[in-house]
Amino acid sequence: MSDPRVFFAAERTLLAWVRSGITVMAIGFVVARFGLFLTLMAASNSPTVQHPKTHWLSSMLGIALVALGALTILAALHNHRAYVRSLPPADRPEVPLAWLTSAMCVSLAMAGIVLAVFLALA
Repeated sequence: MSDPRVFFAAERTLLAWVRSGITVMAIGFVVARFGLFLTLMAASNSPTVQHPKTHWLSSMLGIALVALGALTILAALHNHRAYVRSLPPADRPEVPLAWLTSAMCVSLAMAGIVLAVFLALA
């Protein structure tokens, strides 16, 4: 007996992990840019300081969070694929764009990696 609810529950779980990965990446971006904000505030409060103190810890923590979010999305995709492969064929419905889930996850992870590199170089 076929039960497509099992497959769609796995899809919802994947999307929840993707949402969590995006959230971690967004928090990482905010943390990384908070150090820049603190540096600019210190420079504006003391115009005589030539080289304001940089907040490298904030930047490194933010970059790590962005990378962690990207890796979370890739790990969730890996777990989803492994789970779907373990389902009996009767529980796997025919989806018109089977590649869309993988393309979305890989695209988001690549965007996170590009963001991490941008934050590291900026």
